[in-house]
Amino acid sequence: MAYMSGNPSNVSFVGAFLNTLGDRLFSAFNVAVEANGRMARVEALQALSDEQLAAKGLRREDIARHVFSDIFDV
Repeated sequence: MAYMSGNPSNVSFVGAFLNTLGDRLFSAFNVAVEANGRMARVEALQALSDEQLAAKGLRREDIARHVFSDIFDV
């Protein structure tokens, strides 16, 4: 006969904690990956000449606002 050592409520607490921890780690990883892609976009736009930026309807000072416009309401 098998006996469970420990309180079942502790088991569900640990499971919930691990799920929350996993969700937060996954979220942090997604943020890092997305930020890396956005920074690559910023660098690519910064490498363009002012004339090339103007052809895209951008000014150099608006690059960050353009790339991050869906995150920040600026």
